[in-house]
Amino acid sequence: MRAEHNLRNLITDVPGLKIGQAEDLRLGSGVTVVVFDGPAVASIDVRGGGPGTRETALLDPAQTVEGIDAIALSGGSAFGLDAASGLQAWLREQNRGFAVRSARVPIVPAAILFDLLNGGDKDWGRFPPYRELAYTAAATADVDFALGSVGAGTGATTVNCKGGVGSASARSAKGFLVGALAITNAAGSVLIGNGPWFWAAPYERGDEFGGRGFPAVFPTTAFEPRTKGNPGENTALVVVATDAILTKAQAKRLAVMAQSGLSRAIYPVHTPLDGDVVFAVSTGRRVLGEPLPALTELGTLAANVVARAIARGVFEAASLSWPGAAVSWKDRFGGEKLTR
Repeated sequence: MRAEHNLRNLITDVPGLKIGQAEDLRLGSGVTVVVFDGPAVASIDVRGGGPGTRETALLDPAQTVEGIDAIALSGGSAFGLDAASGLQAWLREQNRGFAVRSARVPIVPAAILFDLLNGGDKDWGRFPPYRELAYTAAATADVDFALGSVGAGTGATTVNCKGGVGSASARSAKGFLVGALAITNAAGSVLIGNGPWFWAAPYERGDEFGGRGFPAVFPTTAFEPRTKGNPGENTALVVVATDAILTKAQAKRLAVMAQSGLSRAIYPVHTPLDGDVVFAVSTGRRVLGEPLPALTELGTLAANVVARAIARGVFEAASLSWPGAAVSWKDRFGGEKLTR
């Protein structure tokens, strides 16, 4: 299918948000932030067995806070939760946040992935670097951003291939925009067998992740579940955004439906080894209309966009330079390494 006219094929095709990224190639890790122009309605769906999050309880539809200011996605396992503090610091300088009389508290949910054993130099001293990386990412956030081995996807891996940052977007039949940002560090595989085919191939638009389609004959081992690592060492982090005006309950349903995109792109998925989460966000630009059929259409499209974003992140990734580092799709089928 051909790419849509006038879309970047990035989550930032949805108006009202920007993406910032910062990484340290020696560390082999980094941070990706989503910064909203104003408070955005959001919710979350968690399916992985080992999630690491901050400030996600308030995304439940029953909780008081109606809008969030940003989302922090980070490597570093639990150390990476410091990224939310760096993002908060930048937002506070912009006078952003939930107002409590004269005080303002930036609302920044966060999620992390495990990349501590990828060969990078994690001897960072007393304090981990994720707070400063997140501040830098926020200060440089824009509508255009890189994919692959950048930001939170710098040290990401899958069972048989380098992971990374991916994004995709689409427009619904009624004109609503839906975009996804995915950082893939999954226990399972995004490739069928040993590749170069992607499980997400039926949803590909143009040649956004190589245009290889499905293999003519599926490898006999394609459906044998293979996973890497141990509990807590993996995770796919996803943000889905739309310009449709949603309530928190509707955002929750959008997140639930968007989780199907992980199942279309990763095999196996939602394992006890993963911390898979999907944030769903409304930037509130266009009235939804008849809610049930409209939300059904948005959720269906969101799942497709998530699958594409996951595959693009692996397709665009580059291998890190140290011995034993995960090999990228492009290195296996043509590409180059990142150097420290």
